[in-house]
Amino acid sequence: MRIRLEGSRAPGVSAKDVILSTIGLLGTAVGRGHALEFAGSLVDQLTIEERLTVCNLSIELGSKTGIMAPDDATYQYLSGRAYAPKGALFDKAVARWRKLPSDEDAVFDAEHVIHVPEIAPQITWGTSPRDVIDVTGRIPDPSNEANAERRNNMEAALKYMGLRPGDAIEGTPVDWVFIGSCTNGRLSDLHEAATALSGQKVAAGVRAWIVPGSVAVKRAAEREGLHRKFLDAGFEWREPGCSMCVGANGDIIAPGERSVSTTNRNFVGRQGPGARTHLASPAMAVAAAVAGRIADIRKLGH
Repeated sequence: MRIRLEGSRAPGVSAKDVILSTIGLLGTAVGRGHALEFAGSLVDQLTIEERLTVCNLSIELGSKTGIMAPDDATYQYLSGRAYAPKGALFDKAVARWRKLPSDEDAVFDAEHVIHVPEIAPQITWGTSPRDVIDVTGRIPDPSNEANAERRNNMEAALKYMGLRPGDAIEGTPVDWVFIGSCTNGRLSDLHEAATALSGQKVAAGVRAWIVPGSVAVKRAAEREGLHRKFLDAGFEWREPGCSMCVGANGDIIAPGERSVSTTNRNFVGRQGPGARTHLASPAMAVAAAVAGRIADIRKLGH
């Protein structure tokens, strides 16, 4: 299956927003029985770490495989890294890698096109990654859903999340903000969060955590002083790991409390029994931390 991401992102829209919107449009089962290749004009505009975020959520589309064709940006990213070939061996490897992209006349079993300029900052409202809307949107009404199974799932999700159909999701109060995980715990994600923070403070009553995705990311962020920016703003700077993404090591949210999280899944109980999880980008998570409620990153500080 090829998913073509066509066009450029609007201001305030991240790679996480693009893939969340794609999941919302295509559903969590579209990739079953397929390997996914993400292509289209947006791919050339994405950094390698942004590409990793998109491919990371392939499983949320129902596929076990998500790939993008290697290009010069890929080879530059790999050059000089610890486990990459060196010298002439690297040149030889690149020559082989250049043969990996799909042929121009390749035929796919299925194909979908996502119009990227139409995507706004995203936030989930339910208990599946497909339950996602624009942050300026309203919570959908299950009664408008023709499919009985989907309608029942929506009703159960709204009950669990404590939300009402037709309400604006923007302005929903939050208790927790979690920035981390294999989806958005990379150094570039921390840069995105720090840029969005721009010297502002975490709102009273909100607990906000930063969990770097690895020891290497944590050390790199500390060398740059990013951790100090987060600490000064009222975030907790935690040790790397899965942490609250999956409620690991006791890092859980109390029943009924609401979290804006940069993780990949918002299943029932994912962040603790009764925890209510809204998936978002690092920038949108910062907006929620500062505002104390689900907020549009494009309005932060206005």
